[in-house]
Amino acid sequence: AAPRPAHGCGSGALLGRFGVLLQALLALCAFSTLMLKRFKEPKAERRPWRIWFYDTSKQAIGALFIHFANVFLSDLTEEDPCSLYLINFILDATLGMLLIWLGVKVVSWIVQHKKYTYLVFGEYGDPPQAAAWIGQCILYLLIMVFEKTVISLVLLIPGWTKLQQMLLGYIPSPQLELVLVMFVVPFIVNAIMFWVVDSLIMRKYKQKDTLDINGSIETPRARRTEESQVLLSPDMDFDQSESDQDISGLRGTSQKMKQPSYQVVI
Repeated sequence: AAPRPAHGCGSGALLGRFGVLLQALLALCAFSTLMLKRFKEPKAERRPWRIWFYDTSKQAIGALFIHFANVFLSDLTEEDPCSLYLINFILDATLGMLLIWLGVKVVSWIVQHKKYTYLVFGEYGDPPQAAAWIGQCILYLLIMVFEKTVISLVLLIPGWTKLQQMLLGYIPSPQLELVLVMFVVPFIVNAIMFWVVDSLIMRKYKQKDTLDINGSIETPRARRTEESQVLLSPDMDFDQSESDQDISGLRGTSQKMKQPSYQVVI
């Protein structure tokens, strides 16, 4: 086997004590962005903690699968595992993100077409059912498997070795390289990915603003507009007989007022 470059991290560095510590810190910081996202949601649309856990745990399972798959693939060759992990991660954050979006859209269309209500991402029933969460976790994990399979096939294309040397070849310290690969870059990219994917798979609460009235969909804004028009328009629904009586009464009163009055003086 060819010796590893002097500047690269050694075999097993990703799963060493320092590497595991960095990964645990990365998981804590990355998933804190999901909690921040929950508090940034409007109070009227903010998810209960149970629904939030159901939504974010799917991402946690998928992210752990991708992470350990990248660690496993990075140690398969004699190349620098840190640079291999970084390449895998960059592909996951670019091409992989597109594949995840496509997978979520396709799966959502299929389950809605088949009317599998509990498999719609973000829908867990009322009250929330753990079975719906488990089914959605399995679907999301299948999407992750599909994404990682495609990325692994892309890595078989020749020419990635030169990119590996360009990415981290200028860093002399293996520990600094490990910090960059396992913490700094993944934290920034994961924070963005978690935010975007959470928006994809969470329930779209804005759909609750529509009201089904007599089989038609009406928004609150349209309802308020219609109510204002009714209030401003004359009331044409009163009883016709009552209106005739009122009009005749008014005419009689006006005629009495017009008739001259006579006084008899004795």
